[in-house]
Amino acid sequence: MNYDYLIVGAGLYGSVLAERIANDLEAKVLVVEKRSHIGGNCYSKEDKDTGIEYHQYGTHIFHTSSPKVWKYITQFTEFNGYHHQVLTTCKNKVYQMPINLETINSFFNLNLKPYEVEPFLSKEIAKEKIKRPKNLEEKAVSLIGRSLYEAFIKGYTMKQWDKDPKELPASIIKRLPVRFNYNEDYFLDARWQGIPLEGYTKIFDRLLSSINIDVELNCDYFGYCKSFKVSKKIIFTGPIDRYFNYKFGRLDWRSVKFEKSVVDVEDYQGTSVMNYADIEIPYTRIHEPRHLHPERRYSKSNSIIIYEESISESEDSYYPIKNEANEKLLSKYRTLAQEKKDVIIGGRLGDYAYYDMDKTIAAALHCYETQIK
Repeated sequence: MNYDYLIVGAGLYGSVLAERIANDLEAKVLVVEKRSHIGGNCYSKEDKDTGIEYHQYGTHIFHTSSPKVWKYITQFTEFNGYHHQVLTTCKNKVYQMPINLETINSFFNLNLKPYEVEPFLSKEIAKEKIKRPKNLEEKAVSLIGRSLYEAFIKGYTMKQWDKDPKELPASIIKRLPVRFNYNEDYFLDARWQGIPLEGYTKIFDRLLSSINIDVELNCDYFGYCKSFKVSKKIIFTGPIDRYFNYKFGRLDWRSVKFEKSVVDVEDYQGTSVMNYADIEIPYTRIHEPRHLHPERRYSKSNSIIIYEESISESEDSYYPIKNEANEKLLSKYRTLAQEKKDVIIGGRLGDYAYYDMDKTIAAALHCYETQIK
């Protein structure tokens, strides 16, 4: 069959572009996906033992302040009223994250008022006398002081990046959010947030439902041998270095390993995500998906929990390692990509960037409007 467009990858970026091209331009689109499912890292499914819906690649909370993105995505789903809160366990005690007034008072055993937080932290920061931070550790200490850094940032960072923070550049941290009140909403600035009422996969079913879209799963673009013709463009949403067969070398990523377990209690940890700051604990966090859908009536006899552990790059790439060497490499690949007039490379993997879902949708809509339509 002849197609106008070939899209490599059925994640959010590729699926939004497929929907726009098929329904707005009424053009023929083929989407090829190497995984066995659509949805990319947003994929959700029901656990067969408990009936609890979970996100296979880590908890995904939709949040945005963009009216354009919100108007677009709500054509394909309704959202529940879930608002995200993150807690962290440090030395067997639970604290609020990001650091807020409750965190500070609980950690230092104080009863500060909001107007007393800044002077208190200034004294903590002044103890270290750091004027020009040379690495991530010094930068973090210069922002929140040694005690809070040691408790909540150091161990978690070492597990996340497999490096001592002293070996990481100060530029990784622009700021560390500290709230001088008791607000515990993680996405404080998001106008809208929530979880799709029917799960994420239903969104992709609808995005890709046009008769102008064909989807082939378990299909590696580079090993694809069926004959097809594309008259307009190829849109590649995989790793940019892979597209060019690693001509200049590989871009570095950190990846994540998930281990799911059924527990014989209704509620294991009381929240959807619990971080673990201590370096002695190998995992970075535990997810409990039942809390994402308070509107659902799940079983009271069991729950599922998912351990998340940061690992070296595997088949699934999650976090780009932004250092000088990788930035130089990326620049070379972007130069090659600009020379390919019949190919668009984009999305999280194509841009070598960590995008929230709303930013991915915005980028896909912008690509459609400026490079395709």
